[in-house]
Amino acid sequence: MGESRRQFLLGSALLGTAGAAALGARGASAAPPPFGAEGAHSGGHGGGVSGPTFRRGAVIDHDVNGFNPTELLRDFDYGRTSLMPDGRVLREWDIAAADLDLEIAPGVRYPAWTFNGRVPGPTLRCRDGDLLRVTFINSSAHPHTMHFHGIHRAEMDGVPDIGPGVIPSGSSFTYEFDAQPFGLHLYHCHVGPLAEHIARGLYGTFIVDPPQPRPPADEMVMVMHGYNTTFDGEGNQLYAVNGIPFHYMHEPVRVRRGELVRIYLVNALEYDPINTFHVHGNFFDYYPTGTRLQPSEYTDTIMQAQGQRGICELRFPYTGRFMFHAHKTEFAELGWMGFFEVTD
Repeated sequence: MGESRRQFLLGSALLGTAGAAALGARGASAAPPPFGAEGAHSGGHGGGVSGPTFRRGAVIDHDVNGFNPTELLRDFDYGRTSLMPDGRVLREWDIAAADLDLEIAPGVRYPAWTFNGRVPGPTLRCRDGDLLRVTFINSSAHPHTMHFHGIHRAEMDGVPDIGPGVIPSGSSFTYEFDAQPFGLHLYHCHVGPLAEHIARGLYGTFIVDPPQPRPPADEMVMVMHGYNTTFDGEGNQLYAVNGIPFHYMHEPVRVRRGELVRIYLVNALEYDPINTFHVHGNFFDYYPTGTRLQPSEYTDTIMQAQGQRGICELRFPYTGRFMFHAHKTEFAELGWMGFFEVTD
């Protein structure tokens, strides 16, 4: 672990996450006791019995940011559809890159690079065999591309010096390719320095549904990622799912007892080689990459390397509040944790 993160973890124990984020970004400042510090041990191993979550009463202004992680959870963009002469479905999207100053922790600003003004970018969804047209508009001050995981021609790969290459600021290009293979994929910018262009926020989920739909379920997308607030490339100071650290601690994910829940889980984390997902009080079927219709294992914890993804399916047999988080505890205590709220 780099020196900056060791300092950040020390700050989180003393100040709580919001104060620690400020420490990592621009120096320490006074802060109230961390959320959950009531009855905590004074020695400090993470800000009290609840860990170093945000200070009580301190929240993010989602309206100012322009997106809310609760809404992103179940937001699937199917594009503009039309029927081609050969009977195939054509889907079209407009995706714009833009530079935005986001609040990622209470009082902590982050200069993000975004697709359609949000982190992560929109979840694009289609069906196996559809023809896809994605018009990328670069409204950022920096050169970018869109690279889609999947099968396509080289000139549609969104990398420098091939096909259109890098799309400069103020320009646009339309990527066109067939939706294949079915499964859970991602897209991201592929301009160097690659880690920074991705870590700043230029990534999103790309779902290709199988020819025969999966069973009906309460479907949601969880994109795991982090924020290197010091911009030193030595690790992240905050970790999140769908944009904002600890969001689903404050606004739990509401699901129904006995209903099939399908989680499209994507690891877009940079500067750390792996990420993990663990759910409390339950087990799930796991489908790596979603390219097969049979699960590979029945478990409560999985590990994903950078760029890996998979589908988790489960039913909650009991009502109540069940935690989910990274099982790398450092990531959890720096933002990657939340709750499922299970009701009848």
